[in-house]
Amino acid sequence: MTVVGRSTFRFADLPGRRSADPLAAVDSQSSVRYVKLEHDPTRTAHRHPHSEEVMLIVAGHGHLWLEGDRLPVEQGDVVRVPTGAAHATIPDRGSAMELMCFFPHPDLADNMVETDIAVVNDDGDHHDPKVTS
Repeated sequence: MTVVGRSTFRFADLPGRRSADPLAAVDSQSSVRYVKLEHDPTRTAHRHPHSEEVMLIVAGHGHLWLEGDRLPVEQGDVVRVPTGAAHATIPDRGSAMELMCFFPHPDLADNMVETDIAVVNDDGDHHDPKVTS
């Protein structure tokens, strides 16, 4: 059994988000990320080529952009992102979001590909985002 206290999370700045790896020191067949997001009208999408992602929306509300579709999400929602799908989570204006992301793959660094797909949300209030590349 492993218990990792939230106060020990070390956050790193990634494109459009802050991310911590609570299980970094644990030998595991899966990986977890705790992610903090602030509203930003433009985010770039990313992919996980080796596994799906399951995320729990811990706090806040916004939407998940997934391969061109927009899905509203809020605290308590659970989302499954298919393997290899381009996606980005964007908080609504005035809302920060916190996510717990689970991956059935031991090394997220090997399972993360940033894309040049820019997901633009002009007002941050559940309207359809535009995509630029």
